[in-house]
Amino acid sequence: MKDKPRELNETKLAGLIDMETEFKGELTFKGSFRIEGYFKGTIHSDSLLVVGERGKVEADVKVGQLVINGEIHGTLEATERIEVHNKGRVFGTILTPVLVVEEGAYLEATCQTKGSGRPAAAREDAPTA
Repeated sequence: MKDKPRELNETKLAGLIDMETEFKGELTFKGSFRIEGYFKGTIHSDSLLVVGERGKVEADVKVGQLVINGEIHGTLEATERIEVHNKGRVFGTILTPVLVVEEGAYLEATCQTKGSGRPAAAREDAPTA
């Protein structure tokens, strides 16, 4: 039997910080992780982190993908993408190759889409003066 592709293994919920739960410290995980409660500290993973509508996070975050439906404060870094949905609230710094912000989301952040390609002036197809 063949191993499942990486994407399928990472969709399994590895953990949850549920409503009315508070956790302070360092969080590392494999698979996806969901926060519906309160978390303060640092988060490191190559996988998916979801901040639910009731979630509040104060952390430096380095993950593969980040989906924000709640509130998050800190430096947010994703190797693949960050999505801020319409009920999401972000305060801090965002570093990611792909940033998706839905209408209605609140963003008070410095954003850099790092690794998404060369600046327009450096591209060969860019018009010259």
